[in-house]
Amino acid sequence: MVKVGIIGATGYAGGELVRLLSMHKEAEIKWYGSRSYIDKKYASVYQNMFQIVDAVCMDDNMEELANQVDVIFTATPQGLCASLVNEDILSKVKIIDLSADFRIKDVRVYEKWYGIEHKSPQFIPEAVYGLCEINREDVKKARLVANPGCYTTCSILTAYPLAKEGIIDMSTLIIDAKSGTSGAGRGAKVQNLFCEVNENMKAYGVATHRHTPEIEEQLGYAAGEKVVLNFTPHLVPMNRGILATEYASLKKDVTYEEVKAIYDKYYADEKFVRVLEKDVCPETKWVEGSNYVDVNFKIDERTGRIIMMGAMDNLVKGAAGQAVQNMNLMFGLKESEGLEFVPMFP
Repeated sequence: MVKVGIIGATGYAGGELVRLLSMHKEAEIKWYGSRSYIDKKYASVYQNMFQIVDAVCMDDNMEELANQVDVIFTATPQGLCASLVNEDILSKVKIIDLSADFRIKDVRVYEKWYGIEHKSPQFIPEAVYGLCEINREDVKKARLVANPGCYTTCSILTAYPLAKEGIIDMSTLIIDAKSGTSGAGRGAKVQNLFCEVNENMKAYGVATHRHTPEIEEQLGYAAGEKVVLNFTPHLVPMNRGILATEYASLKKDVTYEEVKAIYDKYYADEKFVRVLEKDVCPETKWVEGSNYVDVNFKIDERTGRIIMMGAMDNLVKGAAGQAVQNMNLMFGLKESEGLEFVPMFP
């Protein structure tokens, strides 16, 4: 049984980690960390856990926690994990960080986009970017995993096969993405109030969203070239879900069958990436509450471009589900353990 500690257990991603790990046959949560609710019963914060979780919330003492568990999940704002981790802790426990602290390899890029000083850049080189479908073997050997962002997971997996095979002109790639409001976190913010979000859709972080360099870096590795792209996120009035619609010019004429074969080459054996049938567009409703990513594409012969589409649940595959998937790989467990449930509908 893998002993688990969670720092940030009362945020949306942390709460989802608790939900998933409560159903995991090979894991046991030993520490529900939450600086905001120390000594309060976890079930009083999340009433859905009444008579399921009896524990009280603890602090974020990573030094003490490292002596009690096998793996620590940090579902915290940017900067916290980097400020807490050290060599002594990493010698005792594995860490899966759900923030952006170790996702970007160039610390200068991280500090520019996030506006904070990185407190432990010495660990960036060894951190493994935890997109399981791409870095599975590296994740298995890691002691520090940088769990990808929600927008980035959907955006990267949607375009990865075509970037890897050199089918699209990466300089023309544009990503338009929509997210449910849970992606903004549980903290109280005026712009996330019901009256602000309901019956409304808006772009935000235009040309400045923090996930941009993460997407560029990872797709750059796939394409074998420096990638600069436009990424525009939008907030939509729903709880969960991300839909990414991506556009790029084709480098050559291709048929549907040729492109479908490329997607199948990379994803046919992947449990959690579903390549949809021809002309079926991904929808957030069909992946809600699950660890699945649905992807598909449409060739626009008139313009010589291809439209790539992806949908997933931002709290599961975009955060907690992917983190559990990484944990399973790190401890030699069945990769899908604790994640084998069908999407919810309606």
